[in-house]
Amino acid sequence: MRPVNRFRHAVTAELTKICTVRSTRWALLLTLPICVCVGYAASLSLRLGFPRLPPQQRRDFDPLFATFYSLSIGQLALVVFGVTVAGSEYSTGMIAISLTAVPRRGLFYAAEIAAGLLAAAGTAVVTVTATFFAAQQALGPHRTSLGTPGTVQAVLGACLYLTLICAFAMGVTTILRSAAMALAILMPLLFLDSQGLGNVPGLQKVIDYLPDQAGAVIVHLSGTGGGHFSRPFGPWAGMAIMLAWTAGALVCGYLVLARTDATSSSPLRLRRRRRRTS
Repeated sequence: MRPVNRFRHAVTAELTKICTVRSTRWALLLTLPICVCVGYAASLSLRLGFPRLPPQQRRDFDPLFATFYSLSIGQLALVVFGVTVAGSEYSTGMIAISLTAVPRRGLFYAAEIAAGLLAAAGTAVVTVTATFFAAQQALGPHRTSLGTPGTVQAVLGACLYLTLICAFAMGVTTILRSAAMALAILMPLLFLDSQGLGNVPGLQKVIDYLPDQAGAVIVHLSGTGGGHFSRPFGPWAGMAIMLAWTAGALVCGYLVLARTDATSSSPLRLRRRRRRTS
């Protein structure tokens, strides 16, 4: 087997893996219908219930909250995609073959991340665009437009958010060297922090700085000034916090890949093996 030493060839090989593995294809394909359908349903529900809202909520109505609410659910498909891209080779043992083909681990890791982010970014652009226009159609007279101040920023931020959450998932998976462990951590984190943990006294200030919560500020018209999604920082500061989380996960993932025997069993499998032999 001739080693691959060029970044372009390594990225092409990783894109080929993504296209040929059924689970990664399905994860990408599900992102679009989930976001569009949930976004349309949430927007239509708010439109029909708008006359019954209290006066304060009608004054503070944020059309982008309904538009991009579906991202909190649709992002889970991209997280599964990122975890699968980074972790499937550990569970199947194919990581040994991949590192034989691309012996330079930095090159292999960079190509894997680049290929995953290219697919995630393309999916994010299509998904956010379709979700935005479908939701505005459902909102009817309460819709917003791209000419409204802050709307274009929110649309671009939503694309960046979905791409970064996928990158964060890939970094965490590489650190753990196990897709199952990564999903067991990421799924509750991304779902429970906004659905339940935010209501626990004393935790809200911490949760505001988690990657998904900080990055989501940019997809709302209300920022530091107030409203349902107010935070102690602005939209781009929140995106910077999310970027820092993502960069940290990716760097730590590289350090684990570079300094450990990537062909050995994952930590979970090692613990199971020790229990059997004890």
